[in-house]
Amino acid sequence: MGTLIYVSRLVRIPLLDSEGTAIGRIADVVLGPPSGGDSPRVIGFVGVVQRRRIFVNANRVGRIDTSGVELRGGTVDLRHFQARPAELLVHQQLLDRQHESEIVNDVALHPVPGRTWDWEVAAVSLRPLRSLRRRARSRVVPWTAVRRLFDFGPMGEEVGATRDLHPADLAAALRSMPLPRRRRIAEALEDERLADVLEEMSEDEQLRLVEGLDAERLADVIEEMAPDDAADLLGEMPAPMRVQVLDAMEPDEAGSVRRLLLYESNTAGGLMTSQPLVMPPDATVATALARCRDAELPPALAALVFVTRLPMSTPTGEYLGAVGFQRLLREPPGMTLDQCLEPDLRAITPDLPEIRVAEQLAAYNLLALPVCDDAGRLLGAVTVDDVLDRTLPEDWREERS
Repeated sequence: MGTLIYVSRLVRIPLLDSEGTAIGRIADVVLGPPSGGDSPRVIGFVGVVQRRRIFVNANRVGRIDTSGVELRGGTVDLRHFQARPAELLVHQQLLDRQHESEIVNDVALHPVPGRTWDWEVAAVSLRPLRSLRRRARSRVVPWTAVRRLFDFGPMGEEVGATRDLHPADLAAALRSMPLPRRRRIAEALEDERLADVLEEMSEDEQLRLVEGLDAERLADVIEEMAPDDAADLLGEMPAPMRVQVLDAMEPDEAGSVRRLLLYESNTAGGLMTSQPLVMPPDATVATALARCRDAELPPALAALVFVTRLPMSTPTGEYLGAVGFQRLLREPPGMTLDQCLEPDLRAITPDLPEIRVAEQLAAYNLLALPVCDDAGRLLGAVTVDDVLDRTLPEDWREERS
């Protein structure tokens, strides 16, 4: 089975930030339903931070061992954790459950082969029912031998069947379902998964799908969306609903989206994302390539590194230029970015009409364009997929379903 780590050893160990500093402790492990013959997957952890039970998404975790669960960076969402349909808490719901003449003593996890950061259930430890001693002789069996213990509720099978679908394929599948069933599945999906699916839908479809979600849940989902997609969805909401959701979002996330809502939807400002890959001029080529390799970065944004003076978050300091991924591959690792800026990559203004944005991308064979204000600060970037979404016929998604 390879590397195994038991849930009983994870509970109460430190929750660590990316620097290895303890910010809380682990209270439980959250599982999602299996798909076909696969194992139940770890989708996150329940952490206790400042006496509050919170959810820590598994994709935020860089390392898991008995010394702690270490985050890969960023901040944690301090909203109170609440389990959703088709989720199972190992410590709270599985440990000490009876299986025939035995009791679940522990659950073993191991890394998913070929998937960075992913863990799944490997085995279950059982001890005799008649023994009241936790250290009584136990036996370890594959999780499939006690499959019925992993009860993910009425929605578990449906959600599990969607687990390995590409977001575009899942969006197409949902599109063919009656609206009540579509909404039930949406409610049971993880925030990040639902966000990915919403990004593959038109704004009208998005609104119908999320109409039954409360503001807190909807805020969590929108925070997982790309800022430009989040702004498009919020822009289509009735004003009272939009205000309620923005108020429920984290201030930094809400601020980013509010800035995008200021622009007309058919302009560069309305198309751009406010979270491109931005680095300082003294960063090295090696550091830039490492950032480009981040699996969470969309391919179109990973293709171009924007170089600015401090601050690095948009709106940035003075925009200096950009370096393409291919150029980075040709330069020495120790060279600084200010020595290899692309001379012909000019910034566009946020009020540039979308058709002109498309012309610029096509004329210069680019995957992304920088958007700057009159003061020369980088506001964001427009990617080729943003332009395609806007210029394709409105019903192109339905036609491919």
